[in-house]
Amino acid sequence: MKHNKLYLLLSLVVIASMTLAACGGVAATEPPAATEPAAPPATEPPAATEPAAPEFSGIAVVTFVQQPTTLSPLYAQQWFSTITTEFWLKSLWSFDPDNNPVPEIATEIPVPSEDGLTLTINLRDDVFWSDGEPVTANDFVFTYDMYMADSNIVGSRFPYEDYVESVEAPDDHTLVVNFTEPFAAWLVELFQYGVIPEHVLRPVFEADGTLDNAAWNTAPTVGVGPFVFSEWETDSHMIFEANPNWINPPKLEQVFIRMADDAAQEVAILAGDTDIGSFLDWSQADAINNSGVAQFVTQPSGYDEGWFLNFDPATAHPAMLEVNVRKAIVHATDRQKIVQDLLGGLTEVPVTFWDSTPPYGNPNLTPYAYDPEEANRLLDEAGWVDSNGDGTRDKEGTELVLRYIANQRQLRKDVQAVVQQMWAQVGIGVELVNYGDDYFNDYANGGPQATGQYDIAEYSSAGAFPDPEASYNWLCSDVVGADNPDGGNWQGYCNEELDALFNQQATETDPEARKELYYQIGEIMHNDVVWVGIWQDPDLWALSNRLQGVRFSGATPFWNAHEWTISE
Repeated sequence: MKHNKLYLLLSLVVIASMTLAACGGVAATEPPAATEPAAPPATEPPAATEPAAPEFSGIAVVTFVQQPTTLSPLYAQQWFSTITTEFWLKSLWSFDPDNNPVPEIATEIPVPSEDGLTLTINLRDDVFWSDGEPVTANDFVFTYDMYMADSNIVGSRFPYEDYVESVEAPDDHTLVVNFTEPFAAWLVELFQYGVIPEHVLRPVFEADGTLDNAAWNTAPTVGVGPFVFSEWETDSHMIFEANPNWINPPKLEQVFIRMADDAAQEVAILAGDTDIGSFLDWSQADAINNSGVAQFVTQPSGYDEGWFLNFDPATAHPAMLEVNVRKAIVHATDRQKIVQDLLGGLTEVPVTFWDSTPPYGNPNLTPYAYDPEEANRLLDEAGWVDSNGDGTRDKEGTELVLRYIANQRQLRKDVQAVVQQMWAQVGIGVELVNYGDDYFNDYANGGPQATGQYDIAEYSSAGAFPDPEASYNWLCSDVVGADNPDGGNWQGYCNEELDALFNQQATETDPEARKELYYQIGEIMHNDVVWVGIWQDPDLWALSNRLQGVRFSGATPFWNAHEWTISE
């Protein structure tokens, strides 16, 4: 889930309210002798100097090629929405470039109880919301309650609905999570996209009965992190300003996020008009490295570009429900050629959804080969033939024309065009559709995937990297629909054997045993053609020479934004 030159200089006025320590009285002095002139009156010592307020300098320009769909962690599922939280909405911990957890609001990384059913998290007592209110354990309890509230159509209730019995706040700085059974992925799944402010949003929930339409979702002027939200102009930019109330005040005065398409972003990178470019492709590496103003940076993050297939009988093309047709589609697609021609041959075709999350990709599997003859054989065998001579196969009066959707990213449009030509060689027709900001909308907001307006959807996705957990994409209980609008399984795929394995891995705390379970999961999904990998997709960044201190993380890319500086 994954440019005109614009400079915006905003003056930042920081008003710090400091309470001076009371000055103690001055010790009495012995009075002078009567024959001596009177001594000058004693004076109080000078008042203590107030600590200097943090000083901020410089604006970092970051380019996004897709606009975030929301800023609320309750509703965020799209990558650009989730990575933005590291600027303004910190959680219990982040992850460094080596995937080690780094405490943020938590004082340290906790250890579950011996039976794995209780996790006690100690919170710092010096963390404040950007408006000065303290962050407490009650904010996390409220966040959990809002995930679970029936009236909130959140992006996903996972893992709370499945594995959490309760979340409690014994005191302001102690958070206790009680699990229904041991949960292996707690480190990456609990409050992964941040905590929400109870003092701001509880009144909204009590007044409206939901947070679905809260203004805070897209204009969260109160946050907790090195920066605070200031402005979002649709299709143009977002602004985050330095937050002096964060425990690690930033060095920059502002982060300016510019929205642009792929071509405009590249122009800005090569002209030195952006400091961080996002969602690049491999073909841009040489131009960026040779520009003299930026470097091309890769960071493994668990992501693979792939196809999510529609299995819902009510909305999918009937051919999508036949495994041999799904296999034929893959055999008709020269994925190696796509990687070579469109990505410079610098990455690989993944077999399973977990190939980029070692060690969980099954090493015993190989990608389906490009084999048009086998594709033709499978389609013939399945009864899809060109009975009317129009060049497209059909069956029982239904033409084999599939809805292949993606967003506006140019690379995906290029892949669609290439695939359309490949499929035509075996008689598969295709309707190419490209969505805008609504591509990743959830069911309540009419998202094309969540509402089944597709047969094949392309995008880059990952599990809860660096953990492999991604079962909510395929669990039967998470199939989305009118009776389950917040379900995360937008494909409508349901396989009881796969469900059992996903449920087993979720509580398996032995790393080797859990790895073997993922090997079985990968094999089932490969054989049933549930997900099709196009290319391994680490995060590809452009980093300007003038922005210093950036250390990208695969799990929380902007985790150390407070350390960034500008060097002109």
